[in-house]
Amino acid sequence: MKFSVLISIYYKERASYFNRCMQSIWDEQSIKPNEIVLVEDGELTLELYDLIDKWEQKLNGILIRLQLDTNVGLGDALNIGLHSCNFELIARMDSDDIARRDRFEKQLKILQNGVDICSSWVSEFDIDEREIISYRRVPELHKDILIFSKSRNPLNHPAVMYKKSKVLDAGGYKKMLWFEDYYLWIRVLLSGAKFYNIQEPLVNMRSGFAQLERRSGLSYAKAEFKFQKELLNLEFITVFRFIKNLLVRLIVRISPKKAVKIVYKLIRR
Repeated sequence: MKFSVLISIYYKERASYFNRCMQSIWDEQSIKPNEIVLVEDGELTLELYDLIDKWEQKLNGILIRLQLDTNVGLGDALNIGLHSCNFELIARMDSDDIARRDRFEKQLKILQNGVDICSSWVSEFDIDEREIISYRRVPELHKDILIFSKSRNPLNHPAVMYKKSKVLDAGGYKKMLWFEDYYLWIRVLLSGAKFYNIQEPLVNMRSGFAQLERRSGLSYAKAEFKFQKELLNLEFITVFRFIKNLLVRLIVRISPKKAVKIVYKLIRR
């Protein structure tokens, strides 16, 4: 089963992080991708260009570079990359994360059995990938994923492998600040696609408290309200669920950082 890996990168990425990401999806994988589609979202640093040039030479036709003149943001960049992938199966990867060596092998097996969208748990670390500080656990079966998605993102985006046709049928990635992937999964669920989450981490994410702290504040709360309102408009959630989600989630978004850390510890154990 041939498949693509889809990555978007922008100027703030560290070259060392991107290099480690590429090592994990090429040098260390038990099954290697047939192509890696890299969307260069705007002008990058010289260090990143030098590193990408080296990987382009090493992969000899496997790495497909899409160079955008300006930064368009993750959702639009992924949409451009999505249409440029040549294979039906696409694995997403963030440019600073690390895929475990059997990630693609395990997901390919699942996608041969009637599943359209397959993700997994992810493990999180701050600096050293060997020092895991937490896990993002998501439910396994489609029926439980559907219930879970009413209140929380049911998939870990950097660990997803999906069928291109199913994502395109749902309209692909659309603008929804900070919620592009969650918004996509809801629309794909509504289209009737079948989901599955492997019950072990297949990706190590550079994450931790710092990332969650960035997802707080008034701006994020406003974006959360807009997203929840869209779920209500789609009739994916009820008015009761809409109010409940806002009460729970918006309180966290505008809480002090110490409180955010406490919530983080509770949901990531």
